[in-house]
Amino acid sequence: MTIPARIPRIPFTVLVMAAVAALLSTLIGPAAAQAAPRESRPVYSYDRAIRESVWVDTRLDGDADGRTDRVAVDIVRPAEPAQQGRRIPVIMDASPYYSCCGRGNESQKKTYDDRGRPVGFPLFYDNYFVPRGYATVLVDLAGTNRSDGCSDVGGRSDIRSAKAVVDWLGGRGRAYTARTGGRAVTAGWSNGRTGMIGKSWDATIANGVAATGVKGLKTIVPIAGISSWYDYYFAKGAPLYDSGPDSLADVVDSPEARKRCAAVQQKLADGAPRTGDWTRLWTERDYVRHADKVRASVLLVHGMQDLNVRTRHAGQWWDALARHGVERKIWLSQTGHVDPFDYRRGAWVKTLHHWFDHYLMGYDNGIERTPMADIERAPGQWSTDPQWPAPGTAPTTVRPRGGTAPGVGVLGTRKAPQGATESFTDDPKLSEADWAAGIDDPTAAKAGFRTGPLRAPLRLSGSGSVTVTVTPSTSTAHLSAVLVDLGPDTIRNYAADGEGITTLDRRTCWGAGTTGDTGCFKETAADTRKVAHTVFSRGWADLGNYADPHKGRPLTPGKPYTLTLDLAASDHVVPAGHRLALIVAGTDAGLIDPPASRPKLTLDLSRTSAALPLTGGAPAFVRATAGAPGHPDAAAPLDGIAPPRSVSRLPAGR
Repeated sequence: MTIPARIPRIPFTVLVMAAVAALLSTLIGPAAAQAAPRESRPVYSYDRAIRESVWVDTRLDGDADGRTDRVAVDIVRPAEPAQQGRRIPVIMDASPYYSCCGRGNESQKKTYDDRGRPVGFPLFYDNYFVPRGYATVLVDLAGTNRSDGCSDVGGRSDIRSAKAVVDWLGGRGRAYTARTGGRAVTAGWSNGRTGMIGKSWDATIANGVAATGVKGLKTIVPIAGISSWYDYYFAKGAPLYDSGPDSLADVVDSPEARKRCAAVQQKLADGAPRTGDWTRLWTERDYVRHADKVRASVLLVHGMQDLNVRTRHAGQWWDALARHGVERKIWLSQTGHVDPFDYRRGAWVKTLHHWFDHYLMGYDNGIERTPMADIERAPGQWSTDPQWPAPGTAPTTVRPRGGTAPGVGVLGTRKAPQGATESFTDDPKLSEADWAAGIDDPTAAKAGFRTGPLRAPLRLSGSGSVTVTVTPSTSTAHLSAVLVDLGPDTIRNYAADGEGITTLDRRTCWGAGTTGDTGCFKETAADTRKVAHTVFSRGWADLGNYADPHKGRPLTPGKPYTLTLDLAASDHVVPAGHRLALIVAGTDAGLIDPPASRPKLTLDLSRTSAALPLTGGAPAFVRATAGAPGHPDAAAPLDGIAPPRSVSRLPAGR
């Protein structure tokens, strides 16, 4: 006979504590009962992941065919969590480009098997994040690829296409297994937490959906996104492109949509007149005015030399988010319209991993406590700031004055005497590069003003403006204002085809892969160029918008007008030994369209000034310019601020 072992008596308090611990473990899960995880791990199978398509009902009838539009949603998600009864978060990219143009540096498109099931997902998000417990969801915007409806270029249909999917992922929408008919399907595998990401148009959709305040959208990562479509096509009335949103819709619409969407395209054309006047169409596509509705955190990325989606979009969106207390961070590169995966790949993937882990999985990894801004100072060289614009930055007024030759003036602190003028004639063949190259020469097409060589570096961080009083010789006139760093440097070659990067032949893999979706991508390197000057901020306007930024008026030749040009956001350090220049001119060739005439413009220097976002404010400008050889402001105080007694000379260059 076996004698049972004696069971020790357990105190009642210990039993209670054990019961409480067990209950807490059940309620908050084993991860919280043990050490809290700080990073998702690639523990799930990618090749056995579930790949499926559904069509989400937008509850709109954009193509007027008598039934509500359904947008195609391609999904890849790990199978194991569903088998375990666990729900997972979503990384979503809503785009019009999945069939017409492709995504990423290699223009990848979606691919399907012979039964129409998704096989290839562009970009690395699925390869990297699905094994870590995320679903990747790629949405065809209305009118594109396999979706119903018509593209309306950032309007209600575009935004509703993506918002409806966020709602469906949160259990609030309807979806089906087919484009027509089919059975209803729910996203029971989703925990309702969605992060949107994308570049260019895709980023724009993320901005627009966030501005609806939709429930469940926890974060967005807009890369080179538009924040107001008017500012994509115009700058205070000055046309930036020679075509309107109807042409853009024609590029992305599917062949079927082109047949049924002529009325929508005509509405786009009618609502976006080339006069540059603001219309209801632009109001609908202005997300900045709804920044107060944004609930999602924002990781904003932009190239400071992006001449497609100019940095005005980043600056005004950032400022609006700041006013409403949105949790946010920013990356600013020296590239043009380029994804950070192609200029800072390793750091970007790590940052994105931690960002999504924190905002979608709830990991306490500290990403929200890291510096607010990452800024590229030279090709491949980055700095960080605890906030952006940089601490201590303040709008600082600087003024132009005439110099020793026509069109070659001085930028300083003293106001020009009343009656002082500079004149130039609009030459549509010349660009900002031509003006900067001739900054020290009397040229007929620009008015240039520059400091002497700086005694200390000057940092400009954020958005500025230039206010001019100018008299035109004709009834129409366009104006440009640019800030230039005059001095030798090596920069990313943003004006080349790669916009600052060179694509190499070798590949590296980022995550798991299959035959149909390898997860391997071509590496890149910085494409650099040695320059004698760098244009780092720009602004344009139609002088006819002097009284109203949203509506132009005919000009009276010989009458002076006052107008403010908004300078695009930037973060640039003009080194000691270099000079800072402001150029005011007419048409900036390749960036704005010329006016109907070629006016001569006379600038009233006493009523012209620039408000520059200088770190350190006015005292920093005084320190940098005090004692500059041959500069008229060498010993001039600024509004009662005396120049420093001694300033050590810093070497030129960076």
